[in-house]
Amino acid sequence: MKSVKLGANTFSYDDAGEGDVILLLSGWCQDHRLFKLLAPELAKTHRVIRLDWRGHGDYREHDGDFTTGDQASDVIAFLDHMKIDKAVPLSTSHGGWANVETADRLGMARVPRVMVIDWIQTTPPEDFLRMIDDLQDRTNWENGRGGLFNYWIGETKNLDIINHVNNEMASYSFEMWARSGREIAIAYRKWGNPMQRMAAFKELRPITHIYSQPFEPEYAQAQLDFAAKNSWYQPNKLPGKTHFPTLEQPKVVADTIRAFLR
Repeated sequence: MKSVKLGANTFSYDDAGEGDVILLLSGWCQDHRLFKLLAPELAKTHRVIRLDWRGHGDYREHDGDFTTGDQASDVIAFLDHMKIDKAVPLSTSHGGWANVETADRLGMARVPRVMVIDWIQTTPPEDFLRMIDDLQDRTNWENGRGGLFNYWIGETKNLDIINHVNNEMASYSFEMWARSGREIAIAYRKWGNPMQRMAAFKELRPITHIYSQPFEPEYAQAQLDFAAKNSWYQPNKLPGKTHFPTLEQPKVVADTIRAFLR
């Protein structure tokens, strides 16, 4: 990975391929390794940049607390530094909040489309919010994280996914997990859900949600109902069994992305 200093913080990133830019952004307490199988697939047809969040990736040290808004500012600073005039960001899980904030700030001319992966699009149930709150409790955070891990992995035997969760994600500190829980809770309580947040864009543009979980038909139907009223929104349900389609089925995800961008 390469490095770049933006303000007081150092960020890890890499850059491969040629063509229109796809910017890959993980969720909280994840990093570029989530895209180790997807990035080479996409780089066959696009310029693909993996950027780690502040305090993530190869540079875990950072200058104190930060918010979703700060993450968006970091992405904008990175694009400016790299002299990238136009990019399509793709985020996973709750990295979506900073992704859409970035897109809304930059406008359609610079971010003409947005892609999000496996990000809870509807207003979450109380059980989920309780797990998010548990992440902020130093005496109970590992239980909250464990509940999320168990659901995300399901019954998969995929070693890349098991390693990503039990080793890579588990390596992040209580402070980062607590920060993630706080920021995710703030976002849902402010906006209700991501579909409502995206509907509030100053400039509406094509957005796709590529996902496997949750599996309930009501969840898929809620997105289809929203799409019927908002033609810019395109849900894409995949046949996977986990929260990690970029590791579970990278070729399918890459083909879905290319179809959306066409």
